[in-house]
Amino acid sequence: MKDLRPVIESLLPETTQLLADLCAFPSTSGKEHEALLFLEKAFARTGARVERVPLADSLRDDPDYSDPIKGIPYNGRFNLRVVRPGTGGGKSLLFNAHTDVVPPSQDQPEPWKARLENGILHARGACDAKGQVATVYLLLRTLQESGVTLKGDVIAHLVVEEENGGNGTLAMARRGEKADACIVLEPTEGRVLTSIRGAVWFRIEFHGKAGHSGQAGQTRSALLMARDAIAVLEKYHDDLLAASRGFPLFDPYPNPMPITFGRLEAGNWPASAPSLAVMEGVLGLLPNTTKEQVVAGMRAALDAEAGLAGRFTLTFMYRHDSSVLDPNHSLPQGLLAAAAAFGRPCKVDAMTASCDAWLYSNQLGIPTVVYGPGSLKVAHSKDEQMAVRELADAAETLAAFLRRHSGE
Repeated sequence: MKDLRPVIESLLPETTQLLADLCAFPSTSGKEHEALLFLEKAFARTGARVERVPLADSLRDDPDYSDPIKGIPYNGRFNLRVVRPGTGGGKSLLFNAHTDVVPPSQDQPEPWKARLENGILHARGACDAKGQVATVYLLLRTLQESGVTLKGDVIAHLVVEEENGGNGTLAMARRGEKADACIVLEPTEGRVLTSIRGAVWFRIEFHGKAGHSGQAGQTRSALLMARDAIAVLEKYHDDLLAASRGFPLFDPYPNPMPITFGRLEAGNWPASAPSLAVMEGVLGLLPNTTKEQVVAGMRAALDAEAGLAGRFTLTFMYRHDSSVLDPNHSLPQGLLAAAAAFGRPCKVDAMTASCDAWLYSNQLGIPTVVYGPGSLKVAHSKDEQMAVRELADAAETLAAFLRRHSGE
């Protein structure tokens, strides 16, 4: 089998520049258009077929649509579907990588200006997940430059809106894509993640009775109701976590499905009890529980609290189920073998965050894992970064896997 490392090394400067250029686009969720126009031209240089997949405002009517950001338009926007056709008779492999990023951290200097220091590129999106997009680019360019011919198709979905719930991938899933295996590219420190937890994002409006601070007993503070609800939901989480033990890949983590209260707004004057409070947060879930069960369980727990029953409105902005693949499946085992051939430590593990994998595994029935260079530890932080060497290593591992999976 031809050694592809020299080709990968020769393409690293080009790929690093592509990643730096891509990071310059402030492509927060709903604002990825310019970045996708850039990628459309870039991926055309790989020799692959690049297709725009139009989006439409009707996506909002899908039961799995996520709406933590209100009013995002879809008409005129698109995802990209990139295909390197095989010669026939081999297994296909689908990649997914997202082009949107979270807003810059408050203390992140020049987040959209990539900075390369000692082989490490610093910028918002460098690892989550524009570095993953660059990995696909490097892989396709390597196949092109090396002249490797595969029997199976290589497909890539470059999507919008992963960070606010996966709406870009949802649109791709509704097209009914077919593939023999799927790798969702996220920063995993080179691990192969076969169990990915689910999550629900929630919004609760509490309806109290406003009044002066001197009218004790005649007011009902919506802010204090939110405080009580936090205690109720923490208890619900603790009970759910205890009932969710017994998954070998998740059990080593003290809290693989945390509850986070991210926002709370209430009141407009220190001496007045507010009549309205709005709280938002996220609750993780493991494979023994569905998103529907968690939605019902949270509602029941809040209804059971006397001071809250009938005084709140609970809605869900984002609902993901867990995604699970047997670690002995040929997809993760093939990736482990490919990494081992280059002496790279690699193991099967669980992902204690949620991502778009469930849309492929649960809804399309495609065996799916999560894998990619970079570390989730620095994602969404002022220190977000990607080591160029990790891009090269991931591309080499993926190329080795592809040559066995799809057949030369």
